[in-house]
Amino acid sequence: MSLSIIANNLTKEFGTSKALDNINLEIKSGQVFGILGPNGSGKTTFLKIIAGVLESTSGSVFINELNTSKDRDLVKKIVGYVPETPTLYESLTPREFLNFVASVRGINENKFKERAENFCNAFGLKDNLDEPIGSLSFGTKQKVAVIGAMLHDPEVLVLDEAMNGLDPKSSKILKTLLKDFAARGRCVIFSTHIMEVAEDLCDRLAILYKGKIISEGTLQDLKSGSKEQNLEDIFLGVTGQNQISEIVENLKEAMKN
Repeated sequence: MSLSIIANNLTKEFGTSKALDNINLEIKSGQVFGILGPNGSGKTTFLKIIAGVLESTSGSVFINELNTSKDRDLVKKIVGYVPETPTLYESLTPREFLNFVASVRGINENKFKERAENFCNAFGLKDNLDEPIGSLSFGTKQKVAVIGAMLHDPEVLVLDEAMNGLDPKSSKILKTLLKDFAARGRCVIFSTHIMEVAEDLCDRLAILYKGKIISEGTLQDLKSGSKEQNLEDIFLGVTGQNQISEIVENLKEAMKN
């Protein structure tokens, strides 16, 4: 069954501040969908609501018939989620953590062993499997979080800056896996600050700014609506951050004084 994720008039408020302001968006299965935006634009809030981690203030997000705010337990069963800053049980080892994930997800023991071994070999984690997670580097912790999110082969994969700290080989493996997930009819939603990654990886993109979607479509759609022809310049233009030369000149003058 094909999946679709539909946000209708989605709003999220924190006190008097609106993190998301009347978002309307459809994300279909079979594609890698990129969420771009400056810091504070609402990306993480949006992804948390899709993953069933956070409730909306008003409006809704549905994964087919599941409301991600009201059916959060059911949503979490079909979603794999890598937060921007993964919170792991740091007293556990990666081996213990992945065993815990497998037990919570109800993964068959033989299937778990095969998947875990292949993931750990691919991401170069096998030498760290019995070290406390708290003693690992940020990048190695990120690998543990990514494997934990993908282990149960979720129908929806939500990744918030998941390539932070990954070495080039692991980044390449992850990008290839995400494309494969999408090719197998899964929904993949991916946020990044790295424009080259978004340009290479994403089939469709939405640019968030101050809680609103200001541009959405394929890379070609975004290019056709702009005089710029690379994603970085398109992004800076639509978010009003394209006065780079002026900013740099001001900094250079300040350094002379």
